[in-house]
Amino acid sequence: MIIRKRTIGLILYLGLLFLPIYWMLNMSLRTNADIMGTFAWYPADPTIANYMKIFTDSSWYSGYINSIIYVTINTVISLLAALPAAYAFSRYRFIGDKHIFFWLLTNRMAPPAVFLLPFFQLYSTFNLIDTHIAVALAHCLFNVPLSVWILEGFMSGVPREIDETAFIDGYSFPRFFIRVFIPLIRAGIGVTAFFCFMFSWVELLLARTLTTTAAKPIAATMTRTVSATGLDWGLLAAAGILTIVPGALVIWFVRNHLAKGFALGRV
Repeated sequence: MIIRKRTIGLILYLGLLFLPIYWMLNMSLRTNADIMGTFAWYPADPTIANYMKIFTDSSWYSGYINSIIYVTINTVISLLAALPAAYAFSRYRFIGDKHIFFWLLTNRMAPPAVFLLPFFQLYSTFNLIDTHIAVALAHCLFNVPLSVWILEGFMSGVPREIDETAFIDGYSFPRFFIRVFIPLIRAGIGVTAFFCFMFSWVELLLARTLTTTAAKPIAATMTRTVSATGLDWGLLAAAGILTIVPGALVIWFVRNHLAKGFALGRV
């Protein structure tokens, strides 16, 4: 009886969890007139016109391309900056190390709106407005501290004797770090890349403000989808489904390491 109740509870929980996604999929397969005209649990006359418009209209599919570009740049920069910093925090002790380590995470706690005006003025001075690198660097302010915290947890779990043995065997530090140490924490790197990807992918305020046309992300395109007749709900739903896909794929590849990543590598 207890198992049956747990099963029913789990089914209800999963049903409520996936209901918004199913409803968005339902709307994406219907025309806007059909959505506004009748209530339906499933599309009686499904259509892929909304998806075709996204793949054929440059203002839509370019938004996905722009988002993928700056998210990828941000993830790479964040990892390259965080790996040596995390190694230093995990292996060395210096004055104020714990305070600096905590201060890093406080940057992640600050809302993006706090840094919006400084970023805008700085990038305007260097003519970086409406470029992919502008959004990527802006997101580094939040992703690099988080990456350092997660990677430090994974690196602290690697015995220091491995470092000493490698140096005794004649490894230089760059060779040891790339050939020996990084493979040992590849799970942590994957989890860190996931968090960088997701935070950068869903962030809207900075991405929308620092871009206008050439590097406009898909999230900004979706917020500007309005016509004389109002919002095109079917088109927005199709765009929402396609926006979920990259994140779902990333979660699939790092699913076995997510629990440790949520604990910052300390489980």
